[in-house]
Amino acid sequence: MSRVRVLVGTRKGAFVLESDGKRQQWDVSGPHFGGWEIYHLKGSLADPNRLYAAQSSSWFGQIIQRSEDGGKTWSPVGNKFAYDGVPGTHQWYDGTPHPWEFERVWHLEPSLTDPDTVYAGVEDAALFKTTDGGQNWHELSGLREHGTGSSWSPGAGGMCLHTIILDPSNDTRIFVAISAAGAFRSDDAGVSWMPINKGLRSEQLPDQDAEVGHCVHRIAMHPSRPQTLFMQKHWDVLRTDDAGDSWREISGNLPSDFGFPIDVHAHEPDTVYVIPIKSDSEHFVPDAKLRVYRSRGGGDEWEALTQGLPQSDCYVNVLRDAMAVDSLDSCGIYFGTTGGQVYASADAGDSWAPIVRDLPGVLSVEVQTLP
Repeated sequence: MSRVRVLVGTRKGAFVLESDGKRQQWDVSGPHFGGWEIYHLKGSLADPNRLYAAQSSSWFGQIIQRSEDGGKTWSPVGNKFAYDGVPGTHQWYDGTPHPWEFERVWHLEPSLTDPDTVYAGVEDAALFKTTDGGQNWHELSGLREHGTGSSWSPGAGGMCLHTIILDPSNDTRIFVAISAAGAFRSDDAGVSWMPINKGLRSEQLPDQDAEVGHCVHRIAMHPSRPQTLFMQKHWDVLRTDDAGDSWREISGNLPSDFGFPIDVHAHEPDTVYVIPIKSDSEHFVPDAKLRVYRSRGGGDEWEALTQGLPQSDCYVNVLRDAMAVDSLDSCGIYFGTTGGQVYASADAGDSWAPIVRDLPGVLSVEVQTLP
C-alpha cells in the first residue's frame, strides 16, 4: 500500500507527518529547525527521500537545508546565491526607487526529473536555479531584467516570487507568479520571460489593461493539461486555457473572491479548490466558518465543503502555499491554517479531519505519495 508524507513549514519550525494509504493515523516528526521560519519545504519527484527546506530568520538570514532520508536528518547546503545581473532598483510603494535586496526564499521547486536541480523563488522577486543539489545557485536574470520591472511593487508580504510551475510536457516552459507584478512565462528554460496577465483587472491600477502590477496570490496546473492554469488573485479567481495568453474570471458564486491558495484534483483536471478569505483587510474566513470551496466544472459554480471543519467562531487564514493534493486513487486534499491546524480529506474534500493541531502558524503544506 502507498504511503503519504505531508511536509509542513511553520513560523517556528518544520514538521513531517506520515501515514499509510488509509490516511487515518499519522506519525508526527518535528519541529525541525525549531524557532526558525520555514517558508517552504518540498520533496523531489525523482527521489522522494530528497527534501529541500527554506529556513529563514530576520536575525540569521537565509539557509537552504537538504535531507536525504525523508526528513529524518538535515544538513545545510551551499547557500551561495549569485545575482547574474546588475542589482538595480525597483519602485517602492510611494514610487521612489528602492534597491533590489535578497530577503528570503519563498518557494522551492525541484526538477521533475533530476533531484539535484531545484528552482528557488526569492524576495525581492528573483528566480534562482541550482544543478548541484543546492551547493551553488545562479540567477535566471532575464526575469528581473524584464523591461517592466519599474512597475513592480511589493505586496503586503513583500515583493516575493512565490509560485513556480514546471510544465511536465515541455521542459523549456516555466510559469512563475510575483506579488505584486503578476504572472510570467518562459518558453526557453528561463532565459527570457513574457508577462501573461491579459484579462486580469486590479482596482488599484489606474490602467485596467496594465501589463504588470497585478497581485497574483497563486497559480495551479493539472499535469495532464498544461495549457490550463487556475489563478487566485488578490481579488478574483481566474483560469486560462492558452497557457496564460488570456484569462477569464471564474469566481462565480463564491462568498468572497479574495483568498490565497488554489489547487487542482489529482485525477480530475476540472475539479478546483479554493479557500475564500473575507477581505484584504480582514484575513480570516467569511462568517467565521472554515469552508473549502470545490468546483467540479473548472470554475463558476462552487460548492462549500464543511464536514469536519469548524463552522462557528473560526478566525484563521490559509496562506498561498498551504494547500496540497496527493495522487492516491481517492484523492487527498490537505491544508494548514495560521492557527496551527493541518486538515486532511481522504475523499477529495467531502469530509475533513485534523491531522494535527496547535502547531505554530502554518506557512506551507506539501504532500508526497510514496511507494
